[in-house]
Amino acid sequence: MQVKEVHPINFLFHRVETTLGELQQFLPVGQQLFAEAVARGHFVAGPVHWHYIGFTDVTKPFTLEIALPVREIPKEYDGQFQYKRTSPFRCVSYVHEGPWDRMPQSYGKMMEYITEHKLSPLAVNRELYINVDMAHPEGNTSEIQIGIA
Repeated sequence: MQVKEVHPINFLFHRVETTLGELQQFLPVGQQLFAEAVARGHFVAGPVHWHYIGFTDVTKPFTLEIALPVREIPKEYDGQFQYKRTSPFRCVSYVHEGPWDRMPQSYGKMMEYITEHKLSPLAVNRELYINVDMAHPEGNTSEIQIGIA
């Protein structure tokens, strides 16, 4: 567990308002982002991210951005996704190893750390999918980042 500042990143992304129960339907979007990046000749600069914005209550809707880091943002674009460059992102970071259904325990540990160190969480979290193994989920590696003020 560490506190760090993530430098600004260029993203090709998809934004949607959703709920926790609807997340499964968005799994194909990461592959669609990769396909779009390759079709446009973009240099992919990292793994797929899922950004949860305004996610403070598991029963309420929030904004989900599924984002793929790219080297640069084109001057003109008329495709199905959007581009943006983020601001620096100060966060508590933790590497979650294993199945995603155990992520709530990792988030719990992170919130304990935030409380213990008197940090102020923001309603913005990121998950970076470093290794995804659907056939053997114990091989999944994901970095969780909880935004802090």
